[in-house]
Amino acid sequence: MHVGNARYLKPTDLPETIPVFPLTGALLLPGGQLPLNIFEPRYLSMFDDALASHRLIGMVQPVFGEHRADEIGHDSAALCKVGCIGRITSFAETGDGRYVVSLTGVCRYRLLEEASSAKSYRSFRIAPFIGDLTVQDDETSVDRDALLAAFKAYLDANKLEADWESVERASNTTLVNSMAMMSPYGPAEKQALLEAPDLKTRAETLIAITEIVLARAYGDVDTRLQ
Repeated sequence: MHVGNARYLKPTDLPETIPVFPLTGALLLPGGQLPLNIFEPRYLSMFDDALASHRLIGMVQPVFGEHRADEIGHDSAALCKVGCIGRITSFAETGDGRYVVSLTGVCRYRLLEEASSAKSYRSFRIAPFIGDLTVQDDETSVDRDALLAAFKAYLDANKLEADWESVERASNTTLVNSMAMMSPYGPAEKQALLEAPDLKTRAETLIAITEIVLARAYGDVDTRLQ
């Protein structure tokens, strides 16, 4: 995995302990980009420290319904067991005390135990999903027509438009991961997309979630490509 100016190919390329940024509904996938607006002092400190070292942050969701994202600090709030490491690949100061950053996904990880620290933010020992660094997804395994049909049905039902020329040019990997990250679904659905073992399963999960959401909101919806 080549991210920014760094290459991550083996376990020793990653730190054993990383700072974690709990954020409800945020989904980062390997190779994807997640923009963030950082303003809380503890997270400004986290990004300062990361920029001065390995530039890696662990995105993770709080356990669903237990705490709001703005309540998650240096405490014992329960976190989901799987998150995604992101490298800071874009950084800007706003002049009013905020940072606007972009994280590029490196690989998923499993939380082990929390590291003791005097910092205002939380850090954990992690077990990286090393396969994310080297395994190339089989793009041909994705049912692209079914994926696009579900996407089109969602857009039509919500009276939204898309840049179809860009969609048609996108690879299956880019298409699946971009749609998963941008999807307006809830924390549980986002976590299911994150934990999908491969691209094919993630695409199937995304299609299934979309069809369920459409059926609940609008009844029977035709998800065949016209």
